[in-house]
Amino acid sequence: MLPESAGGYLSYWMLFVSILALFNTIQNFITLSLTKRIYSARPDQVTALSSRTFAIWTLLSAIVRIYAAYNITEVNIYQIAIWTYVIAWLHFISEFFIFRSAKISTGWLSPVIVSTFSLIWMLSQYDYYTQQNIRKY
Repeated sequence: MLPESAGGYLSYWMLFVSILALFNTIQNFITLSLTKRIYSARPDQVTALSSRTFAIWTLLSAIVRIYAAYNITEVNIYQIAIWTYVIAWLHFISEFFIFRSAKISTGWLSPVIVSTFSLIWMLSQYDYYTQQNIRKY
């Protein structure tokens, strides 16, 4: 069942991204190949343990975002969902600029684009969604 839209499309986007994250979680438990595409500058550093840790982190982010998709006007949940994208963005950017384990590639660009786009969308629409809940009371 799709979440309520609250007059916009952000909740649908959040659900879509979460479903992709669930796929990513599963693949991280099964294979290292896609994770090595993200960290393509240092694929030797991708281990079974790091992949499983990445899977659990991705699963947690997906759960938070699914919850936010279905409760898009709840300010605290909205804020926590924003933080999931901030953390993801900082992680992927730091892996490129600081740790040098990633290089510009499809594997790295995909999560950077999704986290950047999602952050911009969520921050620009913050008042629109969170003020709806305040008006209820």
